[in-house]
Order: sequence, then C-alpha cells, then structure tokens
Amino acid sequence: MSESTPLTPPGASLVLQPPAPVAAVEPEQVGGMVPVPDAKKQELAATAEAYAAELATLTPNSPELQAKITEITTLGRDEIQGAANASNRMLERPASALAAAKGSGDAGDAQARVAKTLTDLRFQVEDLTPNRADLTGARKILGFIPGGSKIARYFDRYKSAQVQLDSITRALESGQDELRKDNASIEQEKVNLWNTMGTLSEYAVLLGGLDAAVEKKITEVEVSSPDTAKAMRSDVLFAVRQRREDILTQLAVSAQGYLAMDMVRANNVELIKGVDRARTTTLSALRTAVIVAQALTNQRLVLDQITALNKTTSDLIASNAEMLKTTSADIHRQAAASTIEIDKLEKAFQDVFETMDAIDTFRAEAASSMAVTITSLEGQIERAQPYLERAKSRPEITS
Repeated sequence: MSESTPLTPPGASLVLQPPAPVAAVEPEQVGGMVPVPDAKKQELAATAEAYAAELATLTPNSPELQAKITEITTLGRDEIQGAANASNRMLERPASALAAAKGSGDAGDAQARVAKTLTDLRFQVEDLTPNRADLTGARKILGFIPGGSKIARYFDRYKSAQVQLDSITRALESGQDELRKDNASIEQEKVNLWNTMGTLSEYAVLLGGLDAAVEKKITEVEVSSPDTAKAMRSDVLFAVRQRREDILTQLAVSAQGYLAMDMVRANNVELIKGVDRARTTTLSALRTAVIVAQALTNQRLVLDQITALNKTTSDLIASNAEMLKTTSADIHRQAAASTIEIDKLEKAFQDVFETMDAIDTFRAEAASSMAVTITSLEGQIERAQPYLERAKSRPEITS
C-alpha cells in the first residue's frame, strides 16, 4: 500500500466558480422564430421598467422581495410544461412506430400499418409476376390431367390472389385515411405549439427588458444603497437570467419539435402519394403483365400448333407421293401385261368419234344460245348499275 498523502488545512476562503456561459443564443435563432410585434415589445419594456423600479423599493431579503423573485422563477411554467408535453408526444411517435414495425407495439400506428401493407403487396406482386412462373407446356396433352396445365394453374392462382389484392388495396386506402387523420392531428398540435411558443417569446422579451432594467437600477442604487444593489444583483438578476435561459432553451427545443412535426407531416403527404402510386401504377403494371403473358402464351400455343400442322401436312404429302409412286408402277405393269381386242378398240374409237361429232354439233348450237343469254345478262347489268352506284354512295348507318 502506498504512503498516505498528508492532509492540508483548507484555504482562507471558499470560492465558488460560476459555470462557463453557454454559446449566446441569437434572437433571430430562437426568440425571433415567433416574432413579437413592435407594439407588444414596447409594452413589455414598459412593464419591465415598472417591475424593476418596484423591486428597487423592496427591502433586501424581505418576504416581499422573495415573493417577487418567486414570480420571476415561475414565469411561463405552464407554457413550458405544455411545450414539454408536446415534445414528449413527438418522441412517442417514432418509438411506437418502431415497436409496431418489430411486432411488439401498437399495430394501429398509421405508418407501420402502411409499411406492412406495402410489404404484403410487394410479396404478392413478386409471387404473381409472370416471368417467375413457368408458363410453358403442352396445354392439349396435359389438359386431360386435372391441374396438369401450368398456364391454367397460374391463372387460377392469379384469380385466387385477386381477393387478397383487393384486401391489400382496401388496407392501403384505410392507411391513407389514417395518415390524413395523423396529419390533421399534427396540424392541430403545431397550432397549439405555435401559440405556446408565441407566449414564451413574449416572456423572453419581457425577461430581456427586465434584465436591462435591473442592471440599470443596480447602477443607480449602487452608491446610495449598496445592500439593495447587492440583493438585486445576487438574487433578482440571477433569477431573471436563469429564467430567461430556461425559456430560451425551451423555445429552442419547441422550435425543433415544431420543425420535426412539419417534417412528419410532409413525410405523411409523400407516403399518401406513394400509396396512390402503389394502388394504381403497381397493380396496373401487374395486370398488364398478366394480360401480356396470357396473350403471348396463347400465341406460343398457336405457333406450336401451326408447326405441328405443317409437319403433318409435309408427312401427308410425302405419303401421297409414296402411294402415287407405288400405284403408278402397278398400273404400268398391268398395262404392259394386258391384251386389247381390236374390234372392241375400233368400236371404242367409233364411239369416241361419234361422241366428238355430237359435242361439236352441241357446242355450235349452244354458242348461239349463249350469245342470246350474254346479251340479256349485259342488259340486266346495265339496268342494275345505277342502283349499285346509289347503294354504294348511301352513308353507312351505325347503331
């Protein structure tokens, strides 16, 4: 164990060091965020002058002076508490949303509900995307097997999922309504906070005027009444500046909360727009993809059938050629092997000649009859020509 350090007596006097001042808060940064009208500033300055003059008349350490100091230290207490409550409600929003997203909090949070619904929509769309489904397969062959057609199974699955898609759409619409209600609540919260900040800004101006007025009074009475000057400096001026610092700090915090609420409101507006896009663009794109996939799949089936039909036709032509080849050879062999009787051949030629003469006679007689028929037909056509032109020029009647 090391040797103990000897104790030394305390110094002649105890000196308390005040804390280092924080960075100055410019009026345009805090106090100026909610501007106070010039007329109100003049009124508050006059009130501060009168209050400082009254403080200078009070006996140091008297109950009356302590009561006035208490008034200063409690100035704006209700407004500060109201602003702090608004900040606490703002802090509860991200905490509840995060808990809901993790499944351990209130699932009724608008943003969490919308996020979960959008996640469900994304999974559903990814599951129904046609290019992720194998739509190939012979419909006609597998059609005899229950559930055998991949195409039929896919579109049955799409029809079944339509109920879930409709449910998701309704959930998104409900989420939009919740976001709009959330924004309405935020707007009311902003109005209340703005009014509170306005009151705090007036208190800050009042305390600033009181600070200057007390400093002025201290200078005036420092020679004639040192005790009064000391009491005003150590008690009154300390209380004024401490309360002014508290109010300016709360103003800074409230201003940040106000900006945060405005950002949440703007984000909700963008979420509402995003939900609109999800309800319209995403679902329309899915339906378009399904329609295109169905059309292309049917076209592929037609193309496959055309290919199969062409092959069948080619096989049929080849089969016909083979049969023609075989039959022709048989015919020639039979012709070479057979013997024809001359008298029957002469009789056949005679019949042919007589037939040809009869045909020539008929054709000559028929030519004259046909000329008459042609002349009659041409006349009828000429008579019908005006009616045809009139029917052609008649406007089309639409239902």
